Amino acid sequence: MKVDVHLVTPEREVWAGDADMVVARGTEGEVGILPGHAPMLIRLAIGALRIHREGRAEAAVVDGGFLHVTSGGAGTRIDVLATHAEMAGEIDLRAAQARVEELRRRLEEQRDAEAEAELAKALARAHLAGAP
Repeated sequence: MKVDVHLVTPEREVWAGDADMVVARGTEGEVGILPGHAPMLIRLAIGALRIHREGRAEAAVVDGGFLHVTSGGAGTRIDVLATHAEMAGEIDLRAAQARVEELRRRLEEQRDAEAEAELAKALARAHLAGAP
């Protein structure tokens, strides 16, 4: 059995396909979803979404949103509805690192919640793209 996965943003469908398992970071911690999982709805935190299939993992970064699981006679479906999402291969590591540095400088000058949230997003992107 497989899980039918759809990762979407308001702009586009980022990824769709079958998976063996999905691991997501919710606001309450990480959750792993296998075929036959109980229906649920969780709020996502900023972080990685890992899609395990055929012995390998594909990763995306999501800027929050929701993950919805349905299970029934047609199988298990996961809909990830994110404000913004990118697959790891789409992330420009240099641009992500530059954004991290820019936001760190901004926060040194003045603490503000918007910059802190943007820094968390930039760090998640840079980390997923391979930054140490």
